[in-house]
Amino acid sequence: MGYYSNYLYENAITWTTDGANAGTVNYRPEKFYCTNVCGVLLSDKVEANKMISEVINSVSKRYVSYVGNPKLMNNIMADIDVNIPIEEKERENISKIFEKIDNLITLHQRNNKEREGDSMDTYNGNELFYKYYEKWIKIYKEGAIRNSTMNKYKLSLKWLKKIAPKLKTKEVNRITYQEILNAYAANHERQSTMDFHHQLKSSILDAVDDGLIEKNPTRKAIIKGKMPTREKKEKFLNQFELQKLLSVLKLEDSINNDWLIYLIAKTGLRFSEALGLTPKDFDFEHQLLCVDKTWNYKEGYGFEGTKNKSSTRKIQLDWQTIIQFSRLIKDEEENKPIFINSKIYNSTINEILARHCKEADIPIISIHGLRHTHASLLLYSGVSVSSVAHRLGHASMTTTQKTYLHIIQELENTDLDKIMRTLASLNN
Repeated sequence: MGYYSNYLYENAITWTTDGANAGTVNYRPEKFYCTNVCGVLLSDKVEANKMISEVINSVSKRYVSYVGNPKLMNNIMADIDVNIPIEEKERENISKIFEKIDNLITLHQRNNKEREGDSMDTYNGNELFYKYYEKWIKIYKEGAIRNSTMNKYKLSLKWLKKIAPKLKTKEVNRITYQEILNAYAANHERQSTMDFHHQLKSSILDAVDDGLIEKNPTRKAIIKGKMPTREKKEKFLNQFELQKLLSVLKLEDSINNDWLIYLIAKTGLRFSEALGLTPKDFDFEHQLLCVDKTWNYKEGYGFEGTKNKSSTRKIQLDWQTIIQFSRLIKDEEENKPIFINSKIYNSTINEILARHCKEADIPIISIHGLRHTHASLLLYSGVSVSSVAHRLGHASMTTTQKTYLHIIQELENTDLDKIMRTLASLNN
């Protein structure tokens, strides 16, 4: 296979392109060569140092795609903008400070390891699997994902501990893993079991890479689950029903919850995205709405990043909505969330929406159902799946196709009728 006789790089900034550490940026002093999941940032204008790597590392995780195996590829990294001091001397001084901090942290961690053996490197597969998973979450997920997502991992940990309290990591094989999934599926619907599987799988693949588990036990895993115990609500309204809903909203001269419902219906925003909007996000001149953050309503306060990189987007607004909101928010603080005056609950808005649905004599849907309504109307109007995926902020068109498969199939049948009529009209 051959080998490198010389090091490929020297004093450069690198980042992890794939895997659990995707998006992690480091400064690599002296000479080195890369693995197959290592990207290198090179510049002929600025000398690489620790400060620049830390600045990039502070934002790079936001751009990681978590569809399948986490990844941050070259083309995405190339589009990340950061601000750094102009003067080289200032960059050097800040870099030295970061290096001192790093050295102190390393010393502290080394002392902790000696006292507690608190490191993934000390594992040999004999520890309990749920303990390994707990440590894996702490090392690879803490600080890298949103709090709402972290809570899902912690919930999976609770179930894992309950289902397999005595299973050792090295004992995880296809049979024991399937038994874990089956036990979880006995109390959950299939989609919930699928989510549980995906969260465990990420840690298991790392354990396989580290030699703690001999073979990938998640391969060909069968996902089961209970049948839904309750009737599903109507997921979306048709155009006539949506028009009836909008006609009963109490759209006053100042921002209220009905304006929130109205805007989600007009844009297809996620609930947390709509709550995170500030006056600064409205570009009235170009009729655009900038979505680059969310509001952490589940914990009661604070901005968070978007669900994924594709969720950071600009949405075109119709001229009526532009005129309405330019009047509503003209005197509001530029960076203050326009829909947040106190703690807000998803259930509260759903109750308000349900009352309006009853008043309009239409099926009752949730606030998330308005997002489905928006997408469905666009698809039925002939808007492409690609454009709908971008407007909704889906990570890929696959997500849109899976979510709205029934509509797409219905439209394909209509297209087939058109094709047959066209072919039949052709003369010999």
